[in-house]
Amino acid sequence: MNLRVRNHPILGPLAQGRQVTFTFDGRTFHGWEGEPIAAALTAAGIRVLRRTGKHAQPRGIFCAIGLCTDCMVTVDGVPNTRSCVTPLKAGMTIQMQSGERGRK
Repeated sequence: MNLRVRNHPILGPLAQGRQVTFTFDGRTFHGWEGEPIAAALTAAGIRVLRRTGKHAQPRGIFCAIGLCTDCMVTVDGVPNTRSCVTPLKAGMTIQMQSGERGRK
């Protein structure tokens, strides 16, 4: 089954870019440059992108249009990045975060 996003509700049609390498929580993955980070992670089988601060409940893609906070991750040291609308770039270091502000 192909889980790639081809037509994003906010970003519009997504052309397949060149294949790039990125890391998520220390593991190396491949995705297409320019696709939303959340789409690349979903295609790689990653469903949990963040955990809530109080009860550590898993969160993943919910709205997929940048309105909620469920898909926030830390990208290259910057917390609270909305992975559903942030384009993937080669060499990105992506980490799951806890809470909405990246607190542990």
